[in-house]
Amino acid sequence: MRPLHARYPFFAAAREAVESADVAIATLVAEDAPAVERGVERVERALMEGTVEPDPDEAYPWETKTELLSYPISRIIVSLVETPAAVDKYARAEADTAYERMLADFDAGDDDVHGEARASLDDFLREFDLDGAVRAESNRTRNSRRAPDHYWVDVGPYLTYSDTDWGADWRLVNRSLADGAVRVTREELSELLREAVRRRVAEGLPFAVRGSDAGDRLADALKPHVERLRNLLSDRGAVNAVYVDAVDPDHFPPCVEALLARAQDGESLPNEAAFALAAFLVGVGLDPEEVGGVVGDANAEELQKRATVLADSSGSQYAPPTCETMQAYDLCVNRDDRCDTIKHPMNYFETATNDADAAAADPADEAAD
Repeated sequence: MRPLHARYPFFAAAREAVESADVAIATLVAEDAPAVERGVERVERALMEGTVEPDPDEAYPWETKTELLSYPISRIIVSLVETPAAVDKYARAEADTAYERMLADFDAGDDDVHGEARASLDDFLREFDLDGAVRAESNRTRNSRRAPDHYWVDVGPYLTYSDTDWGADWRLVNRSLADGAVRVTREELSELLREAVRRRVAEGLPFAVRGSDAGDRLADALKPHVERLRNLLSDRGAVNAVYVDAVDPDHFPPCVEALLARAQDGESLPNEAAFALAAFLVGVGLDPEEVGGVVGDANAEELQKRATVLADSSGSQYAPPTCETMQAYDLCVNRDDRCDTIKHPMNYFETATNDADAAAADPADEAAD
């Protein structure tokens, strides 16, 4: 197993390395090997943070073998989670992480620290059978060692991996077209490769794990990890986003008020706490930029990134954790009387907002005030 395989585990050579290794995934799971821990982390960070990079707070980096084997394990886990949009978010996180790595690799010099783990543009083109469909445009400066600024991509692959939802600039009518090829910038070519990675990762997911004795044993062994992720990534169908004209923090449940105060004080929130806060703020209608503004400068970048991962055109993709889950993570604090009547932080906000609106609209209450 080569470092390159661990860095890009979706490469065909990486899959072959796993298949040829004298390692059984079922045995790793049964023994709760380090690859299982890393696989769980891979899925959790993908769904909540939009990356599969290892936790930067880890004292030691994962070994190459552990990192590579965590990939097939993570695919099993995300198949078992069965949360709406989990596959899409997982595949996008793998692709986004690969995109950042490939940009660094493509720009690296011969003395790059990644050494043999580095992949070239040609490696990626060959990997996705694009080596004959992409041609570099010559640099204007003769004998220049600088990478080309533009490439020509055959129309077929261009239409396969581009998406008009990316913007009008990607529509074929707005592109330079010659001899059956589309002119793209170096950055745009990298975006096409990112989409190729996303599709490969998503291919075949989710797949049925249960259904055989071996599959059932595998699912049972991973059950604690899967249930933890399911609880953290509460099904959106269980509670709807709440939309109001103006978000009043006075109507936040005590648990969210406490998390917000910690963030505003500059505390680096644990993973579960940061996810709960970001998911709640997106769920009440704040866009990612507004989330960053609410939590304060110290945590703005991290929480805004989480909110971007969680948000979609219809609101929060995942509801915040339920009250039961908040209690399990010791995040349920400063309970009040309203807490005894609800089971979800979003329900608290909704009822508090409705009660405040009703009181404001009642002339008798206004007279009493």
